[in-house]
Amino acid sequence: MKHPVDVHVGKRVRHRRWMVGMTQQQLGDIVGIKFQQIQKYETGMNRISASRLWDIAQALDVSISFFFEGFDGEESAAEAAIANAESHRGDLLADKEALELVRSYYAIPEAQRRRLFDLARVLSDVA
Repeated sequence: MKHPVDVHVGKRVRHRRWMVGMTQQQLGDIVGIKFQQIQKYETGMNRISASRLWDIAQALDVSISFFFEGFDGEESAAEAAIANAESHRGDLLADKEALELVRSYYAIPEAQRRRLFDLARVLSDVA
């Protein structure tokens, strides 16, 4: 059975890898393992050792703490509902269009990005 910490850390690895535009093969090559092992880490199927997490953090240019951000050990009712919804529609960032949208969004200068974010929030409240 997957441990919630391993699943969370794996999702954070996948998220960061996608954000920097790196494939599983490229990350595997950098840290010296096969891409299949990266797949297992990202799904939480296999636990990442401390030394391997260190290597992955360096390859993805983040601190170790990045992988634990947002995990408090207890899932709130809202988080449980989101997890349940995601299990039915799939991981949002697994959608290539959503990933491209996120990358494009972060390429926008901050002041304009904030205005776009406010507009999206208003439009989503209307829908």
